[in-house]
Amino acid sequence: MPIWHKSQLTKVALNQNTTSKMGRVLITGASGLLGRALIQEFQGTTGWEVLGLAFSRSGGKLKKVDLRDQETVKKTVQEFKPDVVIHSAVKKSEAACVLNVELAITVAQAAADVGAFLVYVSTDYVFDGRSPPYKVTDRPNPLNKYGISKLAGEMMALEIAKDGAVLRVPMLYGPVETVDESAVTVLFRAVQNSEKTANLSDYERRYPTHVGDIAAVCRQLSEKRLLDSSLHGVFHWSADEEMTKYMMAVTMAEVLKLPSAHLVADKEPFGATQRPYDAHLDTN
Repeated sequence: MPIWHKSQLTKVALNQNTTSKMGRVLITGASGLLGRALIQEFQGTTGWEVLGLAFSRSGGKLKKVDLRDQETVKKTVQEFKPDVVIHSAVKKSEAACVLNVELAITVAQAAADVGAFLVYVSTDYVFDGRSPPYKVTDRPNPLNKYGISKLAGEMMALEIAKDGAVLRVPMLYGPVETVDESAVTVLFRAVQNSEKTANLSDYERRYPTHVGDIAAVCRQLSEKRLLDSSLHGVFHWSADEEMTKYMMAVTMAEVLKLPSAHLVADKEPFGATQRPYDAHLDTN
């Protein structure tokens, strides 16, 4: 029996009922790990006209737009007139946290000005990880600057685009251009270098989720919204398999038939930056 991602199963079912004409979708961060999956998902579904925005890695069919340029963002959105705007662009460095909020405001305002449905992609890091699984109604309590910035982005996005949606997701993986693109695949560097001992976190619990699944959920949200204007608010999507980074690395080694004796389980919290112990998102 073939192994299917959740997205593949739901995509088969939904496409049987999809009308020939859906709408226009604008995707920010279209050259990134999630952005590429979103482009592929919407372009592969009949009835969607897609515009992807990128900056440092723009090219091909992606439009080069610096999201820090409010006027250009506004003009681009008004010219394309999307029915849906998916904001997947994000910077994870602490120095860029303030910028994340500013970009959320810019994109949300541009979407609101044309009456587009905004989907703001957020993170499980808005929770402190002490009382999982987290429902959409649970009160956030981020522990670090990244989580704080994403929560602030959520609040601003929903304040400006009042009928928009926030989609919180966990650690993502999928087809990468470099292993550094994902916190999952970057672990392969440690797996590959079997001559060097690697201490990997075996403390924080994570739920690695495929970008193809998230892309399918974004499309489903978009299609349902075009049929039902009352759909809005906060949503969660997550895989259910609990793993630590150490467990992920060992799994990679097993699958690829590589040595794993050099991989050492670190039972202490990782690094100086506080991270949630277990921010599992409830998807019931």
